[in-house]
Amino acid sequence: MAMSDIDYSFGNEDDPSGSADNRSEYRLAGSAQVTLELESRDPESTDETPARNLSLKTRDLSAQGFSVITREPLLEHALLRAWIKLEGEAEPFQLTVDVVWCRPGAGGEWLVGLRILESDDTAYLEWAEAVARAMSED
Repeated sequence: MAMSDIDYSFGNEDDPSGSADNRSEYRLAGSAQVTLELESRDPESTDETPARNLSLKTRDLSAQGFSVITREPLLEHALLRAWIKLEGEAEPFQLTVDVVWCRPGAGGEWLVGLRILESDDTAYLEWAEAVARAMSED
């Protein structure tokens, strides 16, 4: 299956409850700790302003992507650095993610679907192997 053939919709976007499920692969329902880097620190700047990160827990996840609930909307198609810590793994996985969709949720929150991008500069393969191990333990 080519990367472009994989369904990254993470559920039916027209169904605000998220109850419809048209996903192409099995997802883990457990949560993992995620840190998204929303704004990077300028490495050439003498200003010590830190990167702006957002710490969250996943709603569900797979080797291809995950969804989260945030207090602020994320720009669709934004590419972000992410660190995901799975239970039982010593270190978080550094990944690059694409914001596939973002829609309003309950109480001023936002539901966000993120696709994990395959890249040589990230721990993508290690991530996919760890998720496969976690799924085989269920």
